[in-house]
Amino acid sequence: MSLALFLHQLHREIEKLQPPDWEVDWDDAPHPYKLYRGLPVVPLSAEVPLTLRESKVPQEPDLQDIGHFLWYVYGLTQYSPSIDSDAFSQAQRMRRFVPSGGALYPNEFYVYLKVKGLPVGMYHYDVAHHRLVLLREGNIDTYLAQALGDRCQVSACFGTVFVSTLFWKNFFKYNNFSYRLQGLDAGVLIGQLLEVGKRFGFSAGIYFRFLDRAVNHLLGLDETEESVYAVIPLTIQPAITWFADHTGERISASQLCRELPEIHHHYVQRSHRVKAYPRLIEINEASMLETLSPFNGVETKRGIETEGEKIPLPTADRLTYDLAEVCRKRVSPGLDFVFQKKDREQLAALLFEVTASLPYRNDLDEGRENPDFRLSLLGCFYGVEGVAKGAYHYDHTSHSLHRIRSGDYRYPLQQGMSFPTVNLLQVPFCLHIAGEQDHYLPQLGYRGYRIQQMEAGILLQRLLLTAGALGMGGHPLLGFDGSRCDQLYKLAPQKKTTLIQIPVGPYRIRPRLGGGLHC
Repeated sequence: MSLALFLHQLHREIEKLQPPDWEVDWDDAPHPYKLYRGLPVVPLSAEVPLTLRESKVPQEPDLQDIGHFLWYVYGLTQYSPSIDSDAFSQAQRMRRFVPSGGALYPNEFYVYLKVKGLPVGMYHYDVAHHRLVLLREGNIDTYLAQALGDRCQVSACFGTVFVSTLFWKNFFKYNNFSYRLQGLDAGVLIGQLLEVGKRFGFSAGIYFRFLDRAVNHLLGLDETEESVYAVIPLTIQPAITWFADHTGERISASQLCRELPEIHHHYVQRSHRVKAYPRLIEINEASMLETLSPFNGVETKRGIETEGEKIPLPTADRLTYDLAEVCRKRVSPGLDFVFQKKDREQLAALLFEVTASLPYRNDLDEGRENPDFRLSLLGCFYGVEGVAKGAYHYDHTSHSLHRIRSGDYRYPLQQGMSFPTVNLLQVPFCLHIAGEQDHYLPQLGYRGYRIQQMEAGILLQRLLLTAGALGMGGHPLLGFDGSRCDQLYKLAPQKKTTLIQIPVGPYRIRPRLGGGLHC
């Protein structure tokens, strides 16, 4: 099977991605977190702040700040007991603030730190114990800058985050479909990092393009098991050089790897029978960059074109809310959505806040302050006062809805779901994120696909947080009929496709026993 066909099946023929006799071996499931053994550790404070309402004044962080930051981004935040007694079911009850397909959390979180009270070096964030594990000690500013193509002023950053994917952590359940989930999960994690970073006064830049093997070598990763998807320097100096044009000699990943000794560390994953996943290894290798050639950014094609009625939305202001409270309340309601009519003001507030807060610094836009969005927000609305039921495109530039079709599309959308995990008849807003059909492949090769999924994940997390701030819940879904949705929104002629479906609306709080994992 060609990789092009593989990507096609990820969106159009999901049923062909796994063998017909595929069975999930729950008894041999991996841990949802990586556990290193025999390495120096640094405990982090569990006395986290219970509010994150306003952004801090930028100042050099200490170890306590780093611990709080890591916990709010990716730490274990809640334990919900279950009647299941097996180890895997118990691990699944340990939740985090970010959503993840099947609560499997395939991504790992590494950080290079230069902060007071901590040896300079490369660390893994041990989620299970809320501590740092030292992987490689020493200053690696020059090496890291070269791995990013000498485009970032790494010496002015107090730290750099590395978001990786550990392939087996969700392949064991989803087989090859896990590749689509891994990119989205990484994007959701990045989206959470960006929002938490703002509250701590940190400025971040997302590097999707870097020398993969040099970065994996730095962390001591086996590329057949795990690979870094994004590199994110952090600083309190937002005016540093982020994406400079490199004019000198370009170093290759192979050359750079020779500048640091190899490291091999033992970790525990619990599974004893790890099945082969050659397709994931193949597409990961095809996505790697051996050198960083000149890059002019990803060309943004024209947004969704519609011929229907244009409906201006009421003026909306930016929201202010306690991020910590919203994170604690965030749930995926599933069958607990409760239908309530909404008005145009509530819809306008949701759409405006999501898009107004979305722009972020990244190496695809190369520092442009107001780049065009590469993704679009579409939605089917029902029971919204002042907005006729139908399918719409949201135009953020004019803060208006463009009607694509009129009518109630809750039934067709419900019929297109693989599993009835959500009753769409109870949902006033069913939103879709759409992007280019070619997944940026012409400009970025097969790396473009995972980047598009990560960008969709970043937008998804903004949507979920905004919905929570407005007292609603959002439930991300990949088990939907993408072809049906593309036809509904008339996307095929425009070479665009739907990437994820997110029902949003009020919900009932289901009685359950749970405890927060913080002091």
